[in-house]
Formats: sequence, C-alpha cells, structure tokens
Amino acid sequence: MYSMTGFGKGEYKTELLTVTVEMKSVNGKTLDLSVKAPRGFACYEEMIRSIIGGALLRGHVDVFVSYTDKREKSNDLEIDEAIASSYVRIAKALGEKFPDIPNDLTVTSLLKLPDVLRKKENSDDDPELSEAVRLATAQATENILAMRKKEGLRLKKDVLSRLETLQGFVNGVSERAPLVVAKYREDLENRIREYLGQVNYDESKLLTEVALFTDKCNIDEELTRLNSHIAEVRTLCEGDRNGKKLDFLMQECLREGNTICSKANDLAVTKGALNIKNEIEKIKEQVQNLE
Repeated sequence: MYSMTGFGKGEYKTELLTVTVEMKSVNGKTLDLSVKAPRGFACYEEMIRSIIGGALLRGHVDVFVSYTDKREKSNDLEIDEAIASSYVRIAKALGEKFPDIPNDLTVTSLLKLPDVLRKKENSDDDPELSEAVRLATAQATENILAMRKKEGLRLKKDVLSRLETLQGFVNGVSERAPLVVAKYREDLENRIREYLGQVNYDESKLLTEVALFTDKCNIDEELTRLNSHIAEVRTLCEGDRNGKKLDFLMQECLREGNTICSKANDLAVTKGALNIKNEIEKIKEQVQNLE
C-alpha cells in the first residue's frame, strides 16, 4: 500500500552541469502535477510528467526543477526583440511628443535596458541536459515512491488495528441485538399486568405488537453487510493502491452504522452503534491518505 504524502529528491551532477529535481505530494482525488522549472525547460515538462505519471496514480504533486550550467554555451546571450522594439517605439513616440528633448537612444543604451539582453535559454536540442533532467526526475520519483510506500505500510498497520476494534464493536452489537426483542416483550407484558392486574388480555395482540417491534428494530441485514465490508477491507489492504475502493467501502460502512443507530431501541445497541460509527470515521480518515 502507498500513502499519497511523501517527498523525493533526485540529482544529476557533473563538474559543469547540475540538475536537481525535488517533489512533494499530498492527498488528491486524481494525479495533479504542478511543475515549476526554469525558463526554457518547457521542452522537458512532458518528459517529467510522463516519468512521474508512470509511477504515481493519485495525489497533488509539486515538482521543483533547478539547475546550474557552467558549460561554455551556457554563457551565450540573446536579445528579446519584442521588448527591444517596445523600447524603440516608446522612445520614438516620446521624441515626437517632446521635440525639444533630444532622442539619444543608441544600440548600446538599448542593450542596457532591463530584459533586452538575457542569457540564452536551453533548447530541446541539448541531449546532455535532457538526459540530466530524465535521470534526476527518475531518481526523485523512486525516492518519493519509497517514502510513500513506507508511510503506506504504517497506515495499513493502523487501519488493520482499527478494523479489529471495529469488529469487536460489531460483534458486541450482534450479541446484544437478539436480546432486545425478548426484553421488549418482557417489559411489555409486565406493563400490561401492572395496568390490568388479573384481567385477561388478548395475547395475540401482544404477539402482533412484538412482531411489529421486531421488524422495526431488526438490524441483521446491516450487521451482515458490515461484516462483509470489514472482510473486504482486509482483503484490499493486502493489495496495492486500493485507496479509492477503501474510501468507498468506509462510506458504505458508515451508512450501515447510521442505519443501526436509527433502528436501535436499546441503550446498549445505541452505544455500540455510536462506537461503530466513531471507529469507522477514524478508519475513513486514514484510508483517505492512501493511493
């Protein structure tokens, strides 16, 4: 089993080139990747997403890419022609509006203006950088998977432990439920004798009343489904990446617990049903962290 929370880091490093990929993940209904990389790395984003998407199924994952490139070509400069054209156009417009002020814009002064001259960004024709990004991403993915698996095993242990507690509450309610009708009949007979004394009464009406009560408070189906769901949760816990199925099953368990509470006509059953619901909520919180 895998948790959806984790952290992983990967690094490719040589004397001239270093690429670092860090990623952290939290809960999410689907796989949601957010890649934050330097300008010029857009050509590598699809590769990054493909590597991570091949390993992770769910969770919001933030990916941070950084690099240091000391290779000779990394010092190449380029001009942002769009920004340079804007400066020239604005300077020309100002010169026409204020003719008394000389327009001393030169190529040299233009190159000194912000964002006109910048370091040349990497392109997709850089095989060494592409391989560095691939290796760093693969390593980071492997590390986050290891952490998510470690956390998943801890969650699995906790879920199975809580399932034992839940099973105990269900068994307690199952043992108490058959006694509820018998106690109701006994109490009803005692009240009738108290009110009527030695007067004979129609026992068939008593049996009808008991039958109606039995039908109203019968929770056999709910207990059967709860036991079935608990068994299925145990089975799913032995597999990988069943978080969605487990979450659905816990919702079904909670529904049965609510029904038992609504049908309960006995204090002990009500207390047991509340304990069942409380334990299901705890398990539900845990399985929502599973991939």
